[in-house]
Amino acid sequence: MVAFVCNWCTYTGADLAGTSRLTMAPNVRIVRLPCSGRIDPLMVLKAFERGADGVIVSGCHPGDCHYTSGNLHARRRFAIFHDLLQFFGFEEDRLTFSWVSASEGLKWREIVDGAVERVRALGPFEGFRYDRLSHGEPLEIPISTVAPAPAPAGGQA
Repeated sequence: MVAFVCNWCTYTGADLAGTSRLTMAPNVRIVRLPCSGRIDPLMVLKAFERGADGVIVSGCHPGDCHYTSGNLHARRRFAIFHDLLQFFGFEEDRLTFSWVSASEGLKWREIVDGAVERVRALGPFEGFRYDRLSHGEPLEIPISTVAPAPAPAGGQA
């Protein structure tokens, strides 16, 4: 699992959970960003493409953003992204969106354990692996098979 978290609240809350020696699922890799507003939905898709079975996106509570409104932008962005993922057939429980403040180490543990439990119930994510397995071909196209670009009109290169 991959967790994209803001530096100021959620990362500090996760750090508090660690320094408080709270036990939680160990298979979550944290990617710390300045603000949840900087988390692009393409980063989430890339995490799934690279083998993540689930993703957590977490930032400051509304009204607590260190950049004024980054978390509100993230909330709007991920509301639309959530609907788009469902349209394409992603299981809803693979993506978790949450607010965690710097003093909420216990809440971070609950979010991590809940997300891991839901993703384990779904099993491994096979969405990006399906094409590779069904066609027996790698997803990357070797450079030698790419046709050269056509010469520009008029013969001048």
